[in-house]
Amino acid sequence: MAFLSIDTRDATPIYAQIEHGLRAAIATGRLHTGDQLPTVRQLAVELSVNANTVARVYADLERSGVLETRRGVGSFVAAGRLEARPAGEKSRKLRAFITRLLADADRAGFTVDEVLTALGEHRTKGA
Repeated sequence: MAFLSIDTRDATPIYAQIEHGLRAAIATGRLHTGDQLPTVRQLAVELSVNANTVARVYADLERSGVLETRRGVGSFVAAGRLEARPAGEKSRKLRAFITRLLADADRAGFTVDEVLTALGEHRTKGA
């Protein structure tokens, strides 16, 4: 997998680098739903890592719904771009968005309560 590499100088654990690399490949569209991944052994050899490390990543990604393993066939991408994003990324983006929203509202002279009321009204109108 040319788009997946390990940096042994990076303090990030190898399994986390592999997981992040696979999630990023899906999230950016380099891997698509239904694409077959290399076997655990193939990827371990390619990355020069222990096969147990790759197996752990595959298992973790399967538990989170990103991968699907079909016994005797292989592992396949099961999630779409949005579902494959690393855990917590959506929360971080939402927090950053809310911070910008509240800063803009403050500069415009609106209170948090006014913003929340307006959002509630907007939601009930179905807009």
